[in-house]
Amino acid sequence: MTVRVRFAPSPTGFVHIGSLRTALYNYLFAKQKGGKYILRVEDTDRTRYVEGAIENMIEALAWAGVEHDEGVVLEDGKLVQKGDFGPYIQSERLDIYQEYIDDLLEKGHAYYCFCTKERLDKIREEQKEKGETSGYDGHCRNISMEEAKERIANGEDHVVRLRLPENKNITFHDVVRGTVTVNTNDLDDQVLIKTDGFPTYHFAVVVDDYLMGITHVIRGEEWIISTPKHVYLYEAFGWEAPEYVHLPNILNSERKKLSKRQGDVAAKDFKDKGYLPEGLVNYLALVGWSPEDNQEIFSMEELKEKFALERVSKSGGVFDTDKLNWVNAHYIKDADLKEITDLAIPHLIKAGYITEEEAKEKYEWLCDLVKLLQEKVSYMAEIIDQVDIFFKTEIKPEDEQAEEILKLEHLPHLLEVLAQKVEDAEVIDEVFGKAVFKEIQKETGYKGKNLFMPVRVALTGAVHGPDMPLTIKVLGKQSILSRIEYVKNNLL
Repeated sequence: MTVRVRFAPSPTGFVHIGSLRTALYNYLFAKQKGGKYILRVEDTDRTRYVEGAIENMIEALAWAGVEHDEGVVLEDGKLVQKGDFGPYIQSERLDIYQEYIDDLLEKGHAYYCFCTKERLDKIREEQKEKGETSGYDGHCRNISMEEAKERIANGEDHVVRLRLPENKNITFHDVVRGTVTVNTNDLDDQVLIKTDGFPTYHFAVVVDDYLMGITHVIRGEEWIISTPKHVYLYEAFGWEAPEYVHLPNILNSERKKLSKRQGDVAAKDFKDKGYLPEGLVNYLALVGWSPEDNQEIFSMEELKEKFALERVSKSGGVFDTDKLNWVNAHYIKDADLKEITDLAIPHLIKAGYITEEEAKEKYEWLCDLVKLLQEKVSYMAEIIDQVDIFFKTEIKPEDEQAEEILKLEHLPHLLEVLAQKVEDAEVIDEVFGKAVFKEIQKETGYKGKNLFMPVRVALTGAVHGPDMPLTIKVLGKQSILSRIEYVKNNLL
């Protein structure tokens, strides 16, 4: 059996990180088993459709490295469908759904319902007052097909509902949760076709999964309550149901489902902040799944090798931003310098440190700046908290230790010697930055902390910081001389 899985989101906005994790788990399982991973668009709820959402979804998944084998793709900015099981957009499959709903109606597994919204609302209110479980009361179950067709011909609004048998146990196996059994008396007759002629999720998902040969349905736990209805639909059609895997929710710090109201929850939010896709994907894989050992840093290839659905937790995983930052910082440290410089530039522009024109003119300098701060940031938006010192000449000691160093008796002489060395230098680069300390030590006898710390404080205001030779290169001749002058005139 060739494993075939699918990620089937609705185009209602940006890709939530919970959805990205679902896509990732489908992708990893398919790749590990040598199977196929399909992207299908479930757009039957036309009231929630967002223009451009499909394109955004495909771009977000591609950014994360979760790329599908079949389905909807972007080519030259246009949506194209690739594969032998299309269409992969549900709104283009209405004729297919009609064929299968007719089959259910003919066999008596479905029926037409003419109940108005007002009647349904009234029923729900009465059920609520009585403390009963809310659900459809079966009012239209016994309308004959002849009467139903006559009412349809007369223009009455209607839906098609699933006719569930009474008092029947429906059992299915879930890879994460084990055996699940639900009695039909605890379910209601689900709408399969809406008044607008579009299928509901519950009908379309079964037809599509069967026709597309889906072997494993890996989706969020919110769908587990609906799964018995889906299993019964497979039975009604005489089809074999797929294997089910219901993933735990991603939770916030209060152990409630992560919501858009709580800030950054879309993949785009993290991309815009300058997280690396490798970092976000690595972290998301661990929110709900644990490897056999204590390994925490995984490449995509390692995830494909080690991921196992059997080790997915039943309970929700808390989204820990600090842990995400720790993981992402690992990737930042090892990242290609130009890649993270390109991620940093928009934040520097937005913060007003540089213009777009200056970003082009000073690109090599910006690369040096980013290299200098590469190990101090967890994601590239944080760089704006680190760069202020490189864009001004006024030095302020950051703490008492820095203030004490500025009181050292030999500091005025040290700064005079440094200023002369900088003034005489033809090029201020890392080679100069390394050599100048040796020269000053040889000429003055100042060494160790009495040499490096006073220079660092005078140039940056801080006792500790990044590599000093590169710091000197990034500051450049004029800035170093200006800072020395400022310190002599204002802080000594």
